[in-house]
Amino acid sequence: MTRIAALLFWRTLAVICVALGFVGMFLPVLPTVPFLLVAAWAGGKGWPQLEAWLLAHPRHGPGIRRWRDHRAVPRKAKWAASSTMAVSVVWILLTGAPLAVKVGVPLFLLVVATWLWTRPEI
Repeated sequence: MTRIAALLFWRTLAVICVALGFVGMFLPVLPTVPFLLVAAWAGGKGWPQLEAWLLAHPRHGPGIRRWRDHRAVPRKAKWAASSTMAVSVVWILLTGAPLAVKVGVPLFLLVVATWLWTRPEI
């Protein structure tokens, strides 16, 4: 991969993730911060100005820095994510989803929630 192609790849990934993070600010089913974490990471590889802007952002910058420095997730975010996952599981169980989905998704979300609650809080 040439340098220009790599730069274009990282910038495209960063822009897509910023866009998804922006949409996530208005849709409760789409998380914002994970997309911004990926955007900052990709920006660090191909768009340092975007990375710096994300790290300096007054609302999301502290969360990105907290994750980078300590792999920490605030308790409020853990509760918000866990609540959203619980509502999603109830919704899936009440629909006509296939049995594999009714079993697989809750198990996957349980693993995600367990991982999330084992992260430090700073």
